This record gives sequence, C-alpha cells and structure tokens, in this order.
Amino acid sequence: MDPVIERQVSSSAAGPSHVCDTPDVSHQLPGQSQYGGLNFVSHMLAGAVAGISEHVAMYPMDTIKTRMQALGHPGQQLHGSSVPRAVAAVIKREGIAGLYGGVGVTTWAAGPAHALYFATYELAKDALGGNEAGHHPMATAVAGSMATIVNDGVMTPSDVVKQRLQVANSPYRGMTDCILRVSREEGTSAFFKSYRTTLVMNVPFTAIHFATYESCKKLLAMEEDESLAVQLAAGGMAGGVSAALTTPLDVVKTRLQLEGVNSATRYSTTAVRPMLRQIVREEGKRALWSGLKPRCLFHIPAAAICWGTYESWTLQCGGGILHGLIAKPSYAAMTETRPDDVLGTGGCAVETLLCCINTCITG
Repeated sequence: MDPVIERQVSSSAAGPSHVCDTPDVSHQLPGQSQYGGLNFVSHMLAGAVAGISEHVAMYPMDTIKTRMQALGHPGQQLHGSSVPRAVAAVIKREGIAGLYGGVGVTTWAAGPAHALYFATYELAKDALGGNEAGHHPMATAVAGSMATIVNDGVMTPSDVVKQRLQVANSPYRGMTDCILRVSREEGTSAFFKSYRTTLVMNVPFTAIHFATYESCKKLLAMEEDESLAVQLAAGGMAGGVSAALTTPLDVVKTRLQLEGVNSATRYSTTAVRPMLRQIVREEGKRALWSGLKPRCLFHIPAAAICWGTYESWTLQCGGGILHGLIAKPSYAAMTETRPDDVLGTGGCAVETLLCCINTCITG
C-alpha cells in the first residue's frame, strides 16, 4: 500500500487529531531541507496564507489604531474615543470603505513578507535547537527576532503607504499615486524612515510573541494533544501581550510614517528615545499609549487567525495536501483524500474566529 494512504487510514482509525505525523519525504525534491518536519517551500506557503488572512480579517482595527495615534487630521476626532464609537464615526462619515483604506497594498505585501517571516523563523528555530524535545523559549525568541528583520525589510515601505491611505482626508488618490508622490516629493528614503524604529519595536515584539506562543502551547496542551483550540488561544495571548508592551514604540513608528501628512508637526530625528521624549514633553505620557485598545484588539484575534491558519496549513502540507504545488502526488493518494479531512479544520477555525472578531469589535 502507498505509504501516504497507509498513514491516512491509520490516522482515520485512530480518530481526528491536529498533531501532524512525520510527512512522507518521498515527495521531497532534491536539495529541499526539512525544518520541523516540513520543507522550506511548505513553510513559505503556509506563512503567506497566514499573513494575508490575519491582516485582511482585522484590517478595520488597524485603521482605527492608526487614526488614534496620528496627529491632528481634520474631521478625524478619534483621540480618546472608545473603539465602538470610533468605528461608528468612521462608517458614518466615510462608509465601510473608510475602514479599508490601503488594504490593497497590505494584501500585496503581506504574502511574500510573511512567507519569508515564517520560513526564516522555522529555519532559525531548527538551527538553534528549538525543535528538540523540551521547552526552548530562548531559541524561539531569538528565531522570531531574526525573522522579523527579514519581514520588516519588505513590510516597512508598504506600511508607510498603507498608513498614509488610512488617515482621514488622505491627500492621496490610491496606492500608485501615494508611491509616486512620496518618491517625487520626499525621496525613496521616506519609505524606510521608520525602519530603525520598526526594528526596535518588532524585535522585542516578536521575541515576546514567539516565546509566549510556544510557552502557552506547552502549558495548554500538557495533558492532551495540541489542538486548533490550543493554537488559537496561545496565539491570541501571545498577540495581546506583545502588542500591549510595545505600544509606545508603535506610536513613534506611526508618527514617523505620517510626518507631514495633514499635520505641521515635524520631528528633527528618527531616533526612538528623542522622539519619545518629544512626544511626552509636548503631549504628555498618555500620548505614548494612544491606540492601545484597538492595537490589542487587532493583535489578539489577528495572532489567533495567523497561528491557526499557519498551523493548519502546515498540517495539510505534512499530510500531502499541498505537495501537489511542489511535487506531483500519486493518483491513489489524491482519490483517498476526503473533503471533510481538508475542510474540517478550516470550518472549525472560521466559526471560532468569527466569534473572536465579534467579541473584540463589540466590546
């Protein structure tokens, strides 16, 4: 019997499980190394799907966060507002489309950025011994920090364009107009002005995030198999903790990326500490925590979506579902794959995530 079919039959007899068996390496192409039981391409595919899913699903919360952190944009009036009131105000003035300004550029960049992000993470974690038996929070933290350096190189320019399209009364007509005008008026360096601040924020953010996620998975799955529910809960906790602790740095990043857009305020430096001191001096310490609630409301469900999607897709990769994208599977294996085997995990994830999103938006 074909090894893939034999494994699927034995798995079906044992009952459903979210623990991925060791994948059949017969489909592995020459030169494709395995990281955590999967090859580099599989982790990139899973990461791309996960990144696009989290950003699109929770994009309205990111728009609200950006507007709360931005300075003096006419008609905005979201500073100090609760999240439900802020959402209602945007919809009343601009319609649903007002919550999705710049979503196109995020969708375009999130796929390749997160593909590199998760692939780098898995490669680094494997090299640092994070896949060995036991608990290795330091290995996952360092691997996550290395991954974010790669990710931010792709996401920072797109994030500049995204935030300039998110603000109320944006002076740009769309993604192309924003890119051309910023390049012409401010130079290409404007797209990377906040890169240093982004790294200062995201390296600790990612270290906290990955270490918390792996630790929560270990704690929540101590007496049972690691399920999708465990992955969603661990992802949500990791997203919330890391987002809350790095909010002041996110405020600095937003101010740099929106400098000169509908505001006369200018910053003489891109260094983090001087900017933090200037914001505190001119606006008070409370300004450093602007957008804390929508930031957490974005990252809690977004991280749950991201990790749930990523882990589900790596499970399907290990089971042979996506091997057709990198190597032709056997006909017998294809005919033995049942629809409910593929859709069951996704259906559970969709139902759970809709509940998360509804809870976060309503309060």
